Amino acid sequence: MSFNNLDQLYRQVIMDHYKNPRNKGAIEDGSVTVDMNNPTCGDRIHLTMNVENGVVTDAKFEGEGCSISMASASMMTQAIKGKNIEDAVKLSQVFSDMMLGNDYPDDVDLDDIEALQGVAKFPARIKCATLSWKAMEKGLQNQK
Repeated sequence: MSFNNLDQLYRQVIMDHYKNPRNKGAIEDGSVTVDMNNPTCGDRIHLTMNVENGVVTDAKFEGEGCSISMASASMMTQAIKGKNIEDAVKLSQVFSDMMLGNDYPDDVDLDDIEALQGVAKFPARIKCATLSWKAMEKGLQNQK
């Protein structure tokens, strides 16, 4: 597949998550609630998660922001459901490495998240893509 076709496919994946977000909403009585914003561009997220026996059993988000921010939140909530806290945080670290243009392990299945790798070329947009991931890390840090 040519670079242009791959780039177009990635854009389609991002726009699909933006226009049809997965896990949009809030969990009533969620065991973890985090509010974060990116003051430089106005993105904001309200993340709720249920964590039971060290496993993220559910995750939902509300917020507003650019397509990258909201698509990333949609992808992140999909990716962490069913993962234990350690694996969710590890995935966040892999995502952060990808956003910074660093190498990351080949054995980690990023699925749709890989579509965001092009954001690394636009430093001003990295904070947009990582906002929900930072919220997730913040929420899980006291759940161990």
